[in-house]
Amino acid sequence: MFNIVKEEPAHVLVQLNLTEANLSHADEFKDELITLLNLKKKSVWFDLGKVTYVDSSFLGALVAGLKHAIAMQCDVVLLALQKDIEDLLKLIRLDKVFKLYNNEQEAKASLL
Repeated sequence: MFNIVKEEPAHVLVQLNLTEANLSHADEFKDELITLLNLKKKSVWFDLGKVTYVDSSFLGALVAGLKHAIAMQCDVVLLALQKDIEDLLKLIRLDKVFKLYNNEQEAKASLL
């Protein structure tokens, strides 16, 4: 479902390999994310550039993963969102919960 692109000291960059992030992928995604967080014990940065559609169940899985990450003092960061998906996250105010960046370089710059 997703591939680790690179591992940095403070985070893991992951590419989500879905175009439609929906109910049929939500549970598996949540389980894989929680497993990744437990194994790596660092923040996960998701490149969502390939994703063109997200439904509420998948957003719920993302939020569940974020809650797990926060409990571990880590984070889940979302990168390269399509405009429609970014607009949706802003509409339902999830942009206040997740850190959203255009790319990895922008996210790294925010840490400085």
